Amino acid sequence: MKLNNKLEEMLKQVEKPGRYIGGEVNSIVKDAEEKLAFAFPDLYEIGMSYLGMQILYNAVNKRDKLSCERVFSPAPDMEELMRKENFPLFTLETKTSLKEMDIIGFTLQYEMSFTTILNMLELAQIPVLSDERDDSYPIIAAGGPCAFNPEPLADFIDIFLIGDGEELLPELMELHLDCKKRGLTKKEFLERACNITGVYVPSFYSPEYSEDGTIKKLCKLNEAAPDTVKRCILADIENADFPTEPVIPLIEAVHDRSVVETFRGCTRGCRFCQAGMIYRPVRERSKERIMSLASDQIASTGNDELSLLSLSTNDYSRFESLALDLMDWCGTHNVSLSLPSLRIDRFAFEVLGKIQEYKKSGLTYAPEAGTQRLRDVINKGVTEEDIYTSVEQAISLGWKHIKLYFMIGLPTETEEDLDGIAKIAADIIEINKRYNGPKGGRFRLTVSVSNFVPKADTPFQWEPQNTPEEFMKKHMYLENRLKIKGVTFNYHDSFTSICEAIIARGDRRVGRAIARAHSLGCRLDGWTEYFYPEKWEQAFRESGISPEFYAFRKRHADEILPWDHIDCGISKKFFSSERKKAYKELVTCDCRYGCRGCGINSMTECRLEGIYG
Repeated sequence: MKLNNKLEEMLKQVEKPGRYIGGEVNSIVKDAEEKLAFAFPDLYEIGMSYLGMQILYNAVNKRDKLSCERVFSPAPDMEELMRKENFPLFTLETKTSLKEMDIIGFTLQYEMSFTTILNMLELAQIPVLSDERDDSYPIIAAGGPCAFNPEPLADFIDIFLIGDGEELLPELMELHLDCKKRGLTKKEFLERACNITGVYVPSFYSPEYSEDGTIKKLCKLNEAAPDTVKRCILADIENADFPTEPVIPLIEAVHDRSVVETFRGCTRGCRFCQAGMIYRPVRERSKERIMSLASDQIASTGNDELSLLSLSTNDYSRFESLALDLMDWCGTHNVSLSLPSLRIDRFAFEVLGKIQEYKKSGLTYAPEAGTQRLRDVINKGVTEEDIYTSVEQAISLGWKHIKLYFMIGLPTETEEDLDGIAKIAADIIEINKRYNGPKGGRFRLTVSVSNFVPKADTPFQWEPQNTPEEFMKKHMYLENRLKIKGVTFNYHDSFTSICEAIIARGDRRVGRAIARAHSLGCRLDGWTEYFYPEKWEQAFRESGISPEFYAFRKRHADEILPWDHIDCGISKKFFSSERKKAYKELVTCDCRYGCRGCGINSMTECRLEGIYG
């Protein structure tokens, strides 16, 4: 109670106390033998929008002997008070200091959250380096998409979970509970954990480097460790637990709505997209199951908006039937339906027409590249006809705001590809004028460009990134070409993309830069107002991390990559083949219509009838 009284006084002094008080509807407080703190390295309103947290929170708390509590990064005003009062970081459910938990599990959604992880450990009064933590400290775990290259965080994390976590995380917790009861050491627990598919213990390995700075070999330091860590794959999501009573945030979250995952994975094969590779194979929920989950979530939360979640919403095999039935249900229950991640080549026009009966919001398309040549290079599978046909249909149905997303800095990109972006924008403005008169009415077109960041486990994992100067030159070129009435142009910060690339493909030495950036005060780097480029530049310089080596250099085809010992299920041979096809401007067809030999079918039994050939 003394802890809570002190906390109560602190909360009177911060901007949004709702971030820290807990007690939300559907939150769970239970007495358990094994306690996990699920740590999201960002602010409450960001973390509470993350469906993965709700899924794992539900999966762990369903087990009698296990509990999952939540912790988020405090905002700077709260952090200042915590440091001033020597008040340790705590969980929301029971206000327990993180030091008293059994396991702290960080989710790795974005490379620029890594300094926040170190900051949260420091606020929890836990040493950030794993070799400085004895058996009295909690196990520090991490998982999520960025865990597929765990090396930049290898010096800070005890154990990585690679792949789907619904079954993996509870299994790990139950093993830790058993080891705890038997009085085993942390090392003995980690040795036993290595037998679980999807578990990587970085302290059991050590990289050796060549004179040119590349990796010479990875040495095993413990025989319990596997030579290759295979990703954990949840084979059946139809019958997997899914939260129908999610925790409802106390303050407005970024995405404050009910969410149902329709399927996991993607068969499209975009060559820049890590998610499309590491979440294979496609596993669908039945239409009936989705409808049931949606109904139950709305009933338990009172939300007035429902969203379907997947990497490509209308690739769901029964998409139109599902969407139309959900629209009827949503209309009856006064709930709006959001359909993000719609692909413009298979846009369900009947669905589009029905949405506008009761809700007209902006529509978002992602052509990614300005010319057909470059779209073929990246294997986007979208034609110019797809783009214009879909946009024209949307405008004819009354949509007034369209957003287009492109990526610049892609391999083989030329000035002609940038001109193509401007041409698409100009053509859409002209299409609108045909329907809404010479002045175009109130129509708005937003063109946003992101910077290409090469990622692990993609065909472009060997490719160089543009320099900040190259990115800036392209931004300015596009800004000039997109001075078109009715068009708004947005672009991403270049140096943030460089930092992201260095970490995304970094080896263990990059951890020195992350630690130095943290010591210089970096955290919440995904927020523009908290990101300090000069501190990151200093951190890279002082830790000997060269952007030229980690970001701007083309990797050799036979080079050992820092993540080669992590098996995502897609073979390196397939990635190499796709890279060669990219330079030949050859397209690989959607593997829903025949297996393309990526390797995932040899790793799992998930050859689903009607989805994989």
